[in-house]
Amino acid sequence: MSRSKLGKLKKRSEFLYVRNGRYQARPLVVIQMRKHPKRQDGVNIGFTATKKIGNAVVRNRCKRRMRELARALLPIHGKPGFDYVFIARAKTAAAEWQTLQKDVEKALLRLA
Repeated sequence: MSRSKLGKLKKRSEFLYVRNGRYQARPLVVIQMRKHPKRQDGVNIGFTATKKIGNAVVRNRCKRRMRELARALLPIHGKPGFDYVFIARAKTAAAEWQTLQKDVEKALLRLA
């Protein structure tokens, strides 16, 4: 996939659509993916962290970390025409960067 700009999932219905696709659960992150019904190229991506993770500061940190990993790894391992949702887990905020990166990379490779 080329280094094109990643699109965003914004509506709840888009997140719910991706939820019914394939997923890969890792200790630090869960990644869901599903083929977009109309689009053949490009990738849309969404991030979520529930209140079980922690307060707003912790949830935002998790999403920032996942966003940076998605920017780096989806152009390499992402499949064009698919939507992805990254879901933070309890250890996402405190995990070592290299460990988190390996977890995300393994999940994307298994999904591909």
